[in-house]
Amino acid sequence: MSIARTPAPETAPETARRLPRGEFIALMGTIFATVAFSIDAMLPALPQIEAALTPEAPTLAQLVLTSFILGLGIGTLMTGPLSDSFGRKPVILAGAALYLAGALLAWVAPSLELLLAARLLQGLGAAGPRVVATAIIRDLYAGRQMAQIVSFAMLVFTLFPAVAPMIGAAIIAGFGWRAIFPAFLVFSLLSVGWLMLRQPETLPPGARRPFRLGPLRDAFLETLSLRQMQLSILVQTLVFGALFGMISSIQPIFDATYGRAASFPYWFALMALAAAPAAPINGKLVIGLGMRPLVRRALAASLGLALTTAALIGLAPLGTAEFWVFFGWACSVFALAGFTIGNLNALALEPLGHVSGMAASVMGALATVGGAALGALIGQLFDGTPLPLILATAALSGTGALVMRAMPRETP
Repeated sequence: MSIARTPAPETAPETARRLPRGEFIALMGTIFATVAFSIDAMLPALPQIEAALTPEAPTLAQLVLTSFILGLGIGTLMTGPLSDSFGRKPVILAGAALYLAGALLAWVAPSLELLLAARLLQGLGAAGPRVVATAIIRDLYAGRQMAQIVSFAMLVFTLFPAVAPMIGAAIIAGFGWRAIFPAFLVFSLLSVGWLMLRQPETLPPGARRPFRLGPLRDAFLETLSLRQMQLSILVQTLVFGALFGMISSIQPIFDATYGRAASFPYWFALMALAAAPAAPINGKLVIGLGMRPLVRRALAASLGLALTTAALIGLAPLGTAEFWVFFGWACSVFALAGFTIGNLNALALEPLGHVSGMAASVMGALATVGGAALGALIGQLFDGTPLPLILATAALSGTGALVMRAMPRETP
């Protein structure tokens, strides 16, 4: 079937009003950080959740993370098309309402099964702000300018994990692990409230697409027919698999392998701080070097670092130095996101500005669900050492680097 294509504008439409650049970047970063907070603040709670709800199978507590990510991926599939039809802000508000309902249910869940269902609902709701924020950026910016904005917004997203586990640990120490869920309520109300009050609607009524099967099908098929989109989804899935595998495995590794469970929130904060410069560095480099070369180089570097770390840990006893080798490598995995995710989003959405909501949804849903599945599998491979995680990351990074060789060149 032939699908009509409309060229994507290089600049925002005249009807789209912009916030001051600094406030806009901070706002988008805070919206993105909802996902990071919802995952990372739960990490210190895993031992308590294991003891309270699943003492007979401790690794099942990791599903508290992956169930949220699964819900995020599923919700992502519809939020973009809805925002293309009804506007960006109403869909963000509806998603926030679902997120709040999931947090309330998780707060009182008496069993692991109900807790996982509540976290799934939270993920469904978080998809609204996460995906629609990407569409808002595409409404206002395109190409390398979009990649730069996403990179700087990712700085907020990357820095937040530096404090999220410490916030979670402090809440647990004072009020118990269930009190983390009211904290999610407060954060969502503040971030979405800021957006509702300050950010003008970026999709005027005249640019909205009818919410009917025919136009939705055409937009969906157009999105998936684009080679840039296909390859971006695949590479993002591999990157997310590495990140989610790290997130699923990091607390057990610090606890069972290195005996540092009590100080884990502080080590995790140091990792986030060490990885944070990747996003702004990418934002500076992308204008001159381009998105495609930066992603290729980042994935190749990730492969080399993973293989070197596996060799150091697996071939010779390092004693106490092993922890520092692992810690340095783990920082590099988190930094990988700063050099890949924003660039891959911009590459995929560059020619799809007229259906940016649908495109962001399809890309986000497939990459997130695929990455969550890979991350959950990697987490279950934990054998008391970090080697399964390191080798899996090497395989994913190497595959991603090969796929990027086929990525079409972007428009300068």
